[in-house]
Amino acid sequence: MATTTTIEFLGTGRRKTAIARVRLATGTGKITVNGRAFDNYFPLDTLRATVSQPLTLTGTADKLDVRVNVIGGGPNGQAGATRHGISRALLKFDANLRPALKKEGFLTRDPRERERKKYGQPGARKRFQFSKR
Repeated sequence: MATTTTIEFLGTGRRKTAIARVRLATGTGKITVNGRAFDNYFPLDTLRATVSQPLTLTGTADKLDVRVNVIGGGPNGQAGATRHGISRALLKFDANLRPALKKEGFLTRDPRERERKKYGQPGARKRFQFSKR
């Protein structure tokens, strides 16, 4: 019994509270997110475009299979985390792709997080109405 071992390239991406663990392997360009089809998991065109940006930029969209496990956050955060994870995994696949990915900002972790609500206020920044008299 001959077993063929496929080399997988791992990358972890984060955005807001979403964490994506990405595995790249040589293949036909199939993307699977949490065991579901890519088009099914991200129904909006903008989210699908966000996720596939690093692959189209580097021209590896039809050469690599992508398996993503993503938890936490909402659809936008998960798409951003997946893009970040794919970019990091592409670096391990081919280090020569670094300048192109870095120029587009795909390797930079977006540090923006939700600000906590403060006591004495209805929200993070909003104040209760002030009355002088």
